[in-house]
Amino acid sequence: MAKFTEYDQFDGLGLAEQVREKNISPKELCEEAISRAEAVNPKLNAIIVPMYELARERVKSPLPDGPFSGVPFLLKDAHHAFKGVSMSCGSEALKNFVPQYDAEIVKRFKDAGVVIIGKTNTPEFKLAYVTEPKVFGPTRNPWQPEYSSGGSSGGSAAAVAARIVPFASATDEGGSIRVPSSYCGLFGFKPSRGRNPVGPNFDEEWDGMSTSHVITRSVRDSAAMLDATMGAEPGAPYTIATPMRSYLDELSHEPGRLRIAFNTRPAYGKEVHPECIKAVEEAAKLLESLGHHVKEAEPDYQEEDAALSFVMVMMGHVASRLEKISDLYNRSVARHQVEPQNYVFARIGRSLSALDFLQAKLKWRNLGYTMAQFYQQYDLLLTPTLGQPPVLVGSQEPSGADRITMKVISSFIGKLILSSRSITHFILKELVNSSMEGQMPFTLIANIAGLPAMSMPLNWTDSGLPCGVQFIGPLGEEATLFRIAAQLEQAQPWVDRKPKICS
Repeated sequence: MAKFTEYDQFDGLGLAEQVREKNISPKELCEEAISRAEAVNPKLNAIIVPMYELARERVKSPLPDGPFSGVPFLLKDAHHAFKGVSMSCGSEALKNFVPQYDAEIVKRFKDAGVVIIGKTNTPEFKLAYVTEPKVFGPTRNPWQPEYSSGGSSGGSAAAVAARIVPFASATDEGGSIRVPSSYCGLFGFKPSRGRNPVGPNFDEEWDGMSTSHVITRSVRDSAAMLDATMGAEPGAPYTIATPMRSYLDELSHEPGRLRIAFNTRPAYGKEVHPECIKAVEEAAKLLESLGHHVKEAEPDYQEEDAALSFVMVMMGHVASRLEKISDLYNRSVARHQVEPQNYVFARIGRSLSALDFLQAKLKWRNLGYTMAQFYQQYDLLLTPTLGQPPVLVGSQEPSGADRITMKVISSFIGKLILSSRSITHFILKELVNSSMEGQMPFTLIANIAGLPAMSMPLNWTDSGLPCGVQFIGPLGEEATLFRIAAQLEQAQPWVDRKPKICS
């Protein structure tokens, strides 16, 4: 088959239109995507579960008449279960797990007409902002392969940036859509809590901190896919009002003159890199030139309390995840089957009390209230997506001191240490300080409060790496974000910028 050299010129909706007009067939698109995957994936390690033969079988039959009928697609190998295909969540403990069901969001992806060609790499249990699981190895950044692709949806982001597919599925627990989108120069949209389905799966995803969607090159693909997937499934733990009109329609409406607050202040006492500050300052100037009212301001909340509540709930869910894996296989998860840091997280999670959990959730509600008050004065909040530009692969390995601490906590002595609530809380605060160092000071509040947020690729560093900016909107206001995103995409296009690895 001749190569479809124009593949790069189209986003997902554009490729679907080519299929509808019979300029190309789903089979030809499928083979083009597989060919690209085979060419660049050995350099990136973005795809860990090829599903090429399943994809070839799928395009032999008529596809659903959805907005993306015939378009190649990739699934994140965590939470997005595909019946009969392994889902390891980046862990040795789940390497042989094969779900016998489709996740609800995967059913909706299929109904949208996509052709799934594989599953993408993720850190173990989605618990890192770089994608370097021990069981599969690191995913590399298409812009400069010595750098990380971000996480936890780093495999999906790398594949989209490398033009293997125009979009791929992703989840966001503390920035896991926005972080890799910033690293890889893509549009990463996190919907509001309850906008997309979360089940069925091992557990209700982090008490609503986790949200599923896609990472895309174009704004309109993100909007159209959210139109296709939104809505709670029966029995969903969270629901939200249906929007007045489709998000794709919103892109043709002007955003109006918005009141936009921007903030680059160092959070958690950590410095923000000058390149990240510059990205926000330039975005603020662009917004002003488009007629928006832009002012430096920030919500008034206790950052350490918010981060501590995030970590407490997260660690409780890690402990719960290991218990559920034990139930699945009818045996305890062995220590060697889980990465040391995550084993420690589970151990700490087991030591936390119901009181700790309830107090953490109370802090979530307080933050939600604070943000609602903030949005009485402003329509959107603009920040750096990250506190630092992309990091080198391997640079986030635990230090020698951290390794010693993890060994102690994992041991019998650790059980005794964690029996003291005050010592446990001290350890948690130290973990918050170290984990927030530079990378994720701005993304967490959207997950804790359930707010919609997006990372936009409006800036590249002097060394040629993407450096995104983040917008956070009020609960349920995806429409405002999509309208401003469309305006910025038109004012400062990025879709034609692509890594050298694509040539």
